[in-house]
Amino acid sequence: MPSWGMEFTERWDDELRSGDPLAFPGYRRALDELDQESVATGLVEVRGRGVVWIETRFDRLAGTMGVVAGERIVRAFDRAAALRLPVIAVTATGGARLQEGMLALVQMGRTAAARSRHAAAGLLMAAIYGSPTTGGVYASWASLADVKAALAGATVGFGGPRVVEHVTGQQPPGTSHTAESAYAAGLVDAVLGPGEELAWIGGLLGLADRPLHVPRSRPTAFGTGEIRPSAASGWQAVQLARSVTRPSGLEWAAALTSSWSDLHARDPAIRAGLATVGARRSVVIAMDRHAWANGAARPGPAAFRLAQRAVCLAGQLSLPILIIVDTPGAEPGPAAEADGIAVEIARTLRDLAGAPTPTVAICVGEGGSGGAMALAYADRLIMLDDSVFSVMSPEAAAAVLGRDPGREPELAEELRLTARELLRLGVADEVLPNAGPDVVDLVRGRVLAALDAVPAGNRKLRADRATRVWLQTAPERIGLAG
Repeated sequence: MPSWGMEFTERWDDELRSGDPLAFPGYRRALDELDQESVATGLVEVRGRGVVWIETRFDRLAGTMGVVAGERIVRAFDRAAALRLPVIAVTATGGARLQEGMLALVQMGRTAAARSRHAAAGLLMAAIYGSPTTGGVYASWASLADVKAALAGATVGFGGPRVVEHVTGQQPPGTSHTAESAYAAGLVDAVLGPGEELAWIGGLLGLADRPLHVPRSRPTAFGTGEIRPSAASGWQAVQLARSVTRPSGLEWAAALTSSWSDLHARDPAIRAGLATVGARRSVVIAMDRHAWANGAARPGPAAFRLAQRAVCLAGQLSLPILIIVDTPGAEPGPAAEADGIAVEIARTLRDLAGAPTPTVAICVGEGGSGGAMALAYADRLIMLDDSVFSVMSPEAAAAVLGRDPGREPELAEELRLTARELLRLGVADEVLPNAGPDVVDLVRGRVLAALDAVPAGNRKLRADRATRVWLQTAPERIGLAG
């Protein structure tokens, strides 16, 4: 029986038995005493929806993977692909089965390949890691899940603590090889307490609402700008966009979605999730300037890698992408530089440019330079009327153009960074008012309309069109000069 009271509507491949390939002492007797292998597979129903369930049980041969377990897992993935069904995996395992030697180890490649076929069919895999989840299971198919959770307190890691101690000569600290340390490192997306497992699965499959919760200390008031955009100077617009009381990407993501399953990374300056916008399943990526409680969080390399992961998952699952832009720019410091900030921005642009599904970006505050552009190369760019987007911040521009901080207000005008100016330049497609009690409903409606109307790939056409409007040939330049 699967965990948490679930029951198989079909069980698969129970007839398979190991041939004891190594004639390992005592192994045949252990196999004969068990009425089941370490892995059970089959169909279950989650809130009325059929899913393929794969579960390894530690109380049966330590949940290890030998030839039978490997074959059951391979067949389960291939059947899931044929049936067009998601896979839910639940693991508690010590890894590859020693008593079957290299024949157990080769199952790592077989199961990883089967999982890849399932992903290539455009289907979702989720995993919940129980205690322990280690070794050849964790280092093959189980780690290839699209979304991963671990049970609170579970031992999770490539080598179990005893193996680590034997190989390194040191017992790993208590802060290592745990569900919580895996979460802190961005290796799992959630840590689940007792009783949370089925709700997490239901939310992930879009079968139940699991709202995105925003901490109480965060801004809550939408659409309450103090100055109308038409009356604001460029410098005033910048200050308004940066206000610590202004909702950022996380607040907007929570307001626009009814359900959210987090994709987690070490750097919270970008958040991503499988979400429901209106009635539409989507991938949502949100920049969060309040991530560090200073109103100026800058995404680093890990944040952009999360965005790349989200874009890739949206393509795999054929889901549209909503991107919420609000950042002063990417993190430029030495640690980010050493971790490849420039290449991660480039890879994010590359992945977004190649996304096979519709993409809509909305700037809700500040679009700061290349760090914001990495997630704004979308099929449609919407701006709130009191938002700004600039090639460089006025402060940085003042430093570059003469090291004169007194020029910041002047440059804010010259950079033409307001929403209305960007609409005129052809960079933005639409400007929405950020005022009134219905602003969230208005924005959600326009986002959904854009996702329905815009074709995937329009991002290239719109960027090319804006570029060509402002191209001039040499004779035109000469004529203008004369």
